[in-house]
Amino acid sequence: MTAVLTEETVTAVSAPPAAPRRRRHRADRRASTVSAWIAVVVFGGFALLPVYWLLATSLTPRTEVFSYPPKLFPTEITFEAYAALANNPALFGYLRNSIVVSVITAILSVLVSAYMGYAFSKFRYRGRRSLMYFVLASQMFPQALLLITLYAVFSAYGLLNTYTALVLSFTTFTLPLCVWMLKGFFDTIPDELIEAARVDGASRMRIIHSIVLPLAAPGLIAAGLFAFVRGWNDFIFALTLAGPDKQTLPPGLVNTFIGEASTAWPELMAASLVVSLPVAIAFIALQRFLVGGLTAGAVKG
Repeated sequence: MTAVLTEETVTAVSAPPAAPRRRRHRADRRASTVSAWIAVVVFGGFALLPVYWLLATSLTPRTEVFSYPPKLFPTEITFEAYAALANNPALFGYLRNSIVVSVITAILSVLVSAYMGYAFSKFRYRGRRSLMYFVLASQMFPQALLLITLYAVFSAYGLLNTYTALVLSFTTFTLPLCVWMLKGFFDTIPDELIEAARVDGASRMRIIHSIVLPLAAPGLIAAGLFAFVRGWNDFIFALTLAGPDKQTLPPGLVNTFIGEASTAWPELMAASLVVSLPVAIAFIALQRFLVGGLTAGAVKG
């Protein structure tokens, strides 16, 4: 009797058993999971180590800050640095200035960039693309390069040592990114929706305020948060354009805790940690809108 080898028979004989294949698949998945967790731990530690060092230094007595070898965990914990912050009224003035400047910068940046982004996205006119790239090209210049020019302009108009100088300078550098961010978000809004509202008799301003901006709320929040952080973290413009009464927290902390002969490191670390909390809380509270605003313009709908 002659045996006939069919293609199915050859495949069945040559194929490895299913159990070893499943074991190899599980081993590969386990190795991939372990590698991913190792990467998360390494990058997470790299990102959180400075924050931990801020906390540890702020809780360390001043006499042990420069102990050698450095101690990863403080042997003695003290809250004297935080008590010094609470008893320093000048810091509350810097905090007030930071809040005022950052909030106004965020509002002004969102208002201006919303109209500019909508015009770039939905209007068609000669020179539109060139103007868009011109706005983006302004980000190529170092901000410190324009500091002398801004100082001369604000001095000529009597705006030095005012909130106006800080808000205008911060808004100048936040607008390009905010405009492009919102322009990409407006691109995802269908033109048919705007045309339907126009057919129903809605004016252009009514369409923008009642239809487009509510749909672009995540993008507006993302742009506002970016502008807020820009105003909150700035150092060089707040140090140069504002006097002691209008300076924000970054230059205020330097002037308060860093001197020619010594530096109050525990107080400076404690103040830096406290100053970072509002931005961290804002990111945590608005992260859903921030992610949606940053990614919505990636794919045109």
